[in-house]
Order: sequence, then C-alpha cells, then structure tokens
Amino acid sequence: MAAPGAALPTPRSGEPAGLDAARSAEERRAHFADDGVHSLRERVAESAWRRRIAARRSVDHAYRVCVGIVGGVVVAFGLVTIPLPGPGWLTVIAGLFVLASEFFWAERLLEFTKRHVKAWTDWLGRQPIWVRGLIGLATAAFVYGVLVVTLHLTGVPDWVPGWVPLWR
Repeated sequence: MAAPGAALPTPRSGEPAGLDAARSAEERRAHFADDGVHSLRERVAESAWRRRIAARRSVDHAYRVCVGIVGGVVVAFGLVTIPLPGPGWLTVIAGLFVLASEFFWAERLLEFTKRHVKAWTDWLGRQPIWVRGLIGLATAAFVYGVLVVTLHLTGVPDWVPGWVPLWR
C-alpha cells in the first residue's frame, strides 16, 4: 500500500487496461518485498504449520473450506447482530480477519473496512462536540428502538424483573 498522500500509479499510454492491474499487483508485491511487511495471508502461508497443511492437497482444500465456513458464520452472525446492543461490527471484522487469513478478496475487504472506519473516526473527531453528541444520541435511539422491537416480537425474557418498565 502506498503511503498516505502518495501518488497512485497512472496508466501508461497505449497499455491495455488489464496490464495496468497486473502492473499494480506487481508494484504492490514489490512494495511488500521492499519494506518487509507482508499481508496477513502471506504471513500465515509462511508459517511452518501452514506449509505442512499446504503440502497435502486434500488437507489443504479441507482446511480452506473450514476457514471459509467458520469465517462466513462469524461474519453472518456479526451482520445479524449489528443493530442489537453488543459488538456487531467487531464480530464482522473478526470474521473478515479469519477469512483474510486464506482469501485475497477478504483481505482486500478488510483493508477497505479499516480505511473507512479510520476515515469515519477521523471525521467524527474533527466535528464539534454537539455534532458528536447528536450522532451518539441518534445511535442510542436506534439501538433502543431495535431493542424494543426485538423484545416486542420475541417477548420479554422471564429473567427480567417485573419492575423494569417493559411491556409483557
């Protein structure tokens, strides 16, 4: 990845569009080779235990399928729990992290997510306190609304004390 503010490579005149993507991938690999930083997938692939698994094709295929299933289930659970109180987005990111250990597309999606979360938090940090307060109140109201609707549809659990102001 290029440093923040660094110019992105421009297409060379006369090159087909696919060549630009291939050149970009080569530049990315060269960048990782130069600075000693490797992607998550490359670091996992270089480990001794992963090389032993990769040595046997059937075991490697089964391992990748299991990683895909586990990561997919974690992401799906996170997506379902996003509107509920709790770590919904954190669960989605954890699932992407699991998937990124084996799949390039998940690694790109994880990088995209990290970039946008950082941009959002940077933007929010630059806002006046009243804007941050309004966003916090809107978020709390949304979570409260989802919680009330969920409790209305599923019913209030029996372990909730009777003095809690919820309908039964």
